[in-house]
Amino acid sequence: QVQLVESGGGLVQAGGSLRLSCAATGSISGINYMGWYRQAPRRELVARITSTGSTTYGDSVKGRFTISRDNAKNTAYLQMNSLKPEDTAVYYCYAGKRSDYRPDYWGQGTQVTVSS
Repeated sequence: QVQLVESGGGLVQAGGSLRLSCAATGSISGINYMGWYRQAPRRELVARITSTGSTTYGDSVKGRFTISRDNAKNTAYLQMNSLKPEDTAVYYCYAGKRSDYRPDYWGQGTQVTVSS
């Protein structure tokens, strides 16, 4: 089993920045990708990064968010800049071992609140 522990959420004013982290532990062998969905309450993809560095972003965050990873630490990072109130949501880190990039494992979620 894989456990994902995420952190970095909080309250920020519009235009500000936050950095989320997601660390994978447990049976980490074979993890091919990590990323974040957010739910407010509808779930949508925020960003994803593969073990080789390929990235995918949701349309609403392109140009503002940047996902990166440290494979040695089995940790992904989501730098969120120019935050908008519409970004307010619970952000759930995920990881997977598939070839179709669907989530297999989920983090506990971290609240991001952006005030106007």
